[in-house]
Amino acid sequence: MSRVWEIMTFTVPAYAATSANEPLAPFTVERRDVGPKDVRIDIKYSGICHSDIHTARSEWGPANYPVVVGHEIAGVVAEVGADVTRHKVGDRVGVGCMVDSCRECENCLAGDEQYCRKGNTGTYNSVTADGGTTQGGYAAGIVVTEDFVLSIPEGVELDVAAPLLCAGITTYSPLRHWNAGPGKKVAVVGLGGLGHMAVKIAHAMGAEVTVLSQSLKKQEDGLKLGADHYFATSDPDTFAQLDSSFDLIVNTVSARIDVTAYLRLLKVDGTMVNVGAPEDPLEVNAFALIGGRRSWAGSNIGGIRETQEMLDFCAEHHLGAEIEVIGADQINEAYERVLASDVRYRFVIDASTFA
Repeated sequence: MSRVWEIMTFTVPAYAATSANEPLAPFTVERRDVGPKDVRIDIKYSGICHSDIHTARSEWGPANYPVVVGHEIAGVVAEVGADVTRHKVGDRVGVGCMVDSCRECENCLAGDEQYCRKGNTGTYNSVTADGGTTQGGYAAGIVVTEDFVLSIPEGVELDVAAPLLCAGITTYSPLRHWNAGPGKKVAVVGLGGLGHMAVKIAHAMGAEVTVLSQSLKKQEDGLKLGADHYFATSDPDTFAQLDSSFDLIVNTVSARIDVTAYLRLLKVDGTMVNVGAPEDPLEVNAFALIGGRRSWAGSNIGGIRETQEMLDFCAEHHLGAEIEVIGADQINEAYERVLASDVRYRFVIDASTFA
């Protein structure tokens, strides 16, 4: 005779989107009770990512409402399951964009859970094995299997660490993969939530860093963050001056750009990597690739092992996001400011305000 096991749950205060057109509002979200391999986290800070806005407004496909978004989570361990070995009560921890994967495919076994062949389980708006929907970090607490919980080392505070769980790893992964470092010239397109972390990390890796932004209004910021050079892409002389200059270009903007023009800024064998995700397709003239044996690539966050490596790197170099801390009642205003590029450079929600 088969036996049905009841999944026990508890609730925590949160903020949720209930439709594509309504503002986020106070909500009570269910969390599963702590299982043998689970970690319960008291969330202290939750970063706001542009992906949250896309999901809350069903811009990347229909969301499963009500949905609690948020995948830049920093907090403290409140409880652990009987079989947990990696974390203990009181540890400083984080959760990023994934909370599970198949763990069996070649990509998972290689430490690239973000490219799980069966599809990783996102921190929010993702279907779980039991048919439920994951709910994210705009909440007072969360329960996650220990294999997808990261340690936040001393040397980086929790508030500035929260955005590292998405913005940090999204930029660290391609910089590491394409060997940014001494002797390499790296350009960062856009100085926003992703771009400012790309500048900090590339500089810490030892690369010569150039920011390519629409205007020079953030030039002072860019140089303080570690850029060696700063150019306005609205100036047509920029593309002529920088022709065939870079080993690597990291494009962080989520909007249409003239890809062909940027590809021509690469040296022979150079690579341009997209980490921004525009809604509309991008076009490229094949001759911009053929003419310099150039590559146009994409990159999507990093695996759990690489994310931990990134956190350790940031702690070693005392790197954190540039943030503005807000209360839960300011989330909707923050969304509009993100869309207007009116933030320097990441909003972080104080999770105590969800109560």
